[in-house]
This record gives sequence, C-alpha cells and structure tokens, in this order.
Amino acid sequence: MIAGKPCYTTIPIDAWAISTDGEKPFSSSFNARSTMSQTTTNFIALGSRLLGVPEVITLGVKPNFPDYTVRERDLIIRSERILFPTLNYAQFLTTMGKRIFPSLETYLYADEKIKQTTLFYMLGIPHPRTRIYYPLHHNEILNDFSFPFIAKLARRSSGGRGIFLLRNSEDLETYLRATRVAYIQEYLRHERDLRVVLINYQPVVAYWRVRGSGEFRTNLSQGGKISFEDIPAEGIRLAQESAVKCRFNDVGMDLIHARGTWYVIEANMKYGREGLKMKGLDLKNILRSKLLSGEI
Repeated sequence: MIAGKPCYTTIPIDAWAISTDGEKPFSSSFNARSTMSQTTTNFIALGSRLLGVPEVITLGVKPNFPDYTVRERDLIIRSERILFPTLNYAQFLTTMGKRIFPSLETYLYADEKIKQTTLFYMLGIPHPRTRIYYPLHHNEILNDFSFPFIAKLARRSSGGRGIFLLRNSEDLETYLRATRVAYIQEYLRHERDLRVVLINYQPVVAYWRVRGSGEFRTNLSQGGKISFEDIPAEGIRLAQESAVKCRFNDVGMDLIHARGTWYVIEANMKYGREGLKMKGLDLKNILRSKLLSGEI
C-alpha cells in the first residue's frame, strides 16, 4: 500500500452478482454469522446507522461534548476508532488522531457540488464541463454555454430537486433569481445513469436509473426506474477508482455514458436504499459484516 493512499482491491464483476440471477453481492461474507455471534467486541458509534447492532454501542450525537456522561466521554476518548461520527465530530476526532468511518472526506464533500466539481477537476476525474459564477460574473454565462444546459443549486439539490434544464434566457433569469451562486454544467443527453454504491471502496450494488417519460432527470423521486440489466464493468471500475482518489468510503457514485465517454456526475453520501432492497440486501447487515471482518 502506498503511504497515505486508501487500500482497496478490485472485485471482479462476476464476484458480486449484479445481474438479475438472484444472487446477492458479497453473499459469501454473510456465511460468517456464527463467528459474528461469538464476538464480544464493542465498537463505539455516534450516529444511528448501526443502532441495534449488538456489537456496537451507539451514543448518539450531542451538540455539546460535555452533555455526554462521564462514562460516554471516556468511551469516546479511549476508543481508537469511532463509527459514523457525523460532521459534528468527524473533524475533531481526526485532529485527535482517531480513526473514523466513514472518512473525513466523505463528510466534508457531502452535498457540496462546488467542492466536488473542483476536486474532480484537480484529480483528473472525468466530469461534465462545469463552471461556477458569482453575481459579478452572471453576465458571462452565455459567453461560455449555449442553450440547453444544466443549472443546479450548489446545495440542497438531492433527489433531483434543485436541478434544472435551462432552454432559454427566461429560464436562466428565473434560475438566477433563486440563487446567488450559479452552478452551470453542459447538458450531456442520456437516457439513464449508473449508480454504484461503495462501502470501504468496494461495490456492494450497482444499477441503472432510467429516466421517466418527458423527464431529463433520472432520480427515482422524479419518476426514474431501476434496472439491473447489462451493468458495465468499466463504469463500476471508474466509480471505484474515483471513490479511492477522493477518499469517499461510504458513497453512491453517479455516472453517465455520453459521447463515447464515462463521466462522474457526483458523489452521494446520502444514497437511497431502493436498489439494495430490490436485491434483497440490508445495509446494516452489510456494514456489520464488514465491521466484524475487519474490513472497516
């Protein structure tokens, strides 16, 4: 392992059964249930993602550290690793030299489209042409882009909300009245995008999100449908490589294939569970398995 780089192993595409043959990704890892039940290890978590897992003590997230009891504070201070610390505590714990899961970067770039775009550019990750415009430069947008193009709210645009296809100057004016910071992206027409969910840099499920009739967005909340047919290995490979470069180790990576090229659109740290459920997978069980096996 190169110093400072996350360590991961590429999983062969046929090893995690993303086709519709009924097999479950990482099904072999769940054969260790008897081993799990025998462990007496207690892990410390703050966020609720592992609530109910018997090996994990979930303390909850309190805005003031002194609000934890003396025993709870002692558990946090003495623990070498804290699970799901949330953004409230991820930076503090990292500064203290503690290991956390998910990574600090996973928290810092969540719901931050501008930061993600800058990071993708700096890391050489293929990404649609995107520019950011502050109010003094709004008048430059049409010098750089021709209609139609995509405009997004830099924050609070999950589930496809806050994403717009601008077709004319009136659309642009309406968008600019809604936000001071304009996030403008070239429109790469596509019928579907690829969602790859990775935990500790390993893919656990991948699926197409197919856009609904008359809709340019593929989000399930906007009428998109899930398909597991013909999932491309090259798309999964780019998702995994990008997650490793960005140090995102609990993430749903969204990609599209357009003009003969794969592009990473964005990283979703609050990825939906629908695809996992359709494959018969329980995220909490997957996390527990990886935790007890030492993967995370």
